[in-house]
Amino acid sequence: TGGYRLALTGDVVRVHKNGIELQTPKPLTVWREMSVDLQPPNGGRKLRCTGVVVACHGNRHTGYLVSMVFLNLTKHSQEQLRLMADSRPA
Repeated sequence: TGGYRLALTGDVVRVHKNGIELQTPKPLTVWREMSVDLQPPNGGRKLRCTGVVVACHGNRHTGYLVSMVFLNLTKHSQEQLRLMADSRPA
């Protein structure tokens, strides 16, 4: 993963069943592989995922919206992501 890692809480990202969207102050390189540690908002066990940045749009004034797709998720990780995604308010 090139040593690049983000540590995030589930309440600062939009969690999807196979990835995340998040706002960042600096752009992230598209197609960069990286690790993400997600802390569920309910205080559950941290989930570590590896993924690829598939989109990064924005500017230095408003920030960047980054989309990331996770790779090689276990069934357990998929279920945890689904629960996090379902727990987000609409």
